[in-house]
Amino acid sequence: MSQFRFSRPAALLAGTLLAVPAAAQELPRLTLDPDATTVSGLSSGAFMTVQMHIAFSGRIAGAGVVAGGPYDCAQDQLLTAISSCMSGTGGLPDPEDSVLSAQDNAAAGVIDPLDGLTGDRIYLFSGTRDDTVIQPVMDVARDFYMQMGIAEDALRYVTDVPAGHAFLAPDAPVPCGETETPFLNDCGIDQAGDILSWVYGDLAAPVAAVPAHLQRFDQGDYLSDPSAHSMADEGFVYVPQSCADGDLCKLHIVFHGCKQGIDRLGDLYATGTGYNAWAEANGIVVLYPQAISSLLEGNPNGCWDWWGYDDPDYATRNGPQMAAVAQMATALGVPLVGPGTGDPVCISHEAFNSVHWQQDRAAPCGFGLLCAQGSGDRIGNWFGASTLFETGVGAFQLENCAP
Repeated sequence: MSQFRFSRPAALLAGTLLAVPAAAQELPRLTLDPDATTVSGLSSGAFMTVQMHIAFSGRIAGAGVVAGGPYDCAQDQLLTAISSCMSGTGGLPDPEDSVLSAQDNAAAGVIDPLDGLTGDRIYLFSGTRDDTVIQPVMDVARDFYMQMGIAEDALRYVTDVPAGHAFLAPDAPVPCGETETPFLNDCGIDQAGDILSWVYGDLAAPVAAVPAHLQRFDQGDYLSDPSAHSMADEGFVYVPQSCADGDLCKLHIVFHGCKQGIDRLGDLYATGTGYNAWAEANGIVVLYPQAISSLLEGNPNGCWDWWGYDDPDYATRNGPQMAAVAQMATALGVPLVGPGTGDPVCISHEAFNSVHWQQDRAAPCGFGLLCAQGSGDRIGNWFGASTLFETGVGAFQLENCAP
């Protein structure tokens, strides 16, 4: 593809430069085991965890789901998300609907073939005092995974802890049974250790995490204009010393919940959940992608996209947030997308041409005309509308790249 790149008018750049923070570093290229990538999350991050696991099941070997639900539970409907998929209002979700959605998406080639789930290990958790995502919804998540062929002895479901809606960590600031910010509760349970020990098997005891090993990186290297997709400019990654030194390591991806992103808590979710101590002792790189609040996106609480607020392809490899995280993993050394995987990046953006310009997907290329960044494809005048397909950061085209 030709590198056809424009700059926005100087006046626009001058008006935004003061708001741009200092650039974060690039993700390091590490030596990672391609068969040892796992994922976990809380609440919206738990729904995102299930999406990520199912969409990339050929390359993700296990998942930890804390207070979430089954794959594509919301079916692209906000009302379903906040009722059936959380409180059960109007009836619980049907695991068959999630199975059919996964089968349809696999048949369409927008998620991995479902036989990739064979042999995967699943940890599920629902606190008895969680009134945000009730236990019967988590029961549906269990039923979904069982129907997808997860072996009974490969699935651990914890339902007897009197916890509120939260992630559990020793010495966390919130009492066990409460549901309040920052949604990190002390129930005398090291949930990060429980999850990692279940998805990986026996691990060495945790050691002290090293603060300097938690690094910030630029999420804009993996998704054009992250804020337009309710993602922060920066994310976090914890790199143990052994991994930085070149040892073969594993990758674990962690999704925070609503109101827990960098704009609300800074690095607290990355430092307060307990993952890093286990990571340091066991050669596990921990990736912490970051979502943010966005009123324009219809996401005031900084949740991950599990109901379609950002894109109708949210539950597939082509969902902008999903694709961005996959590219982060690929940059670290686990090829989830791009060359060598058979899965090119392909994110669709349907909008007025003026919006494409505002979000840096297009730029002026003639009198009254706009062209796509990267390819130079002419999309028409400022007042028209078009669908652009993103094939990489800063690379957009009119031709549909989807399979």
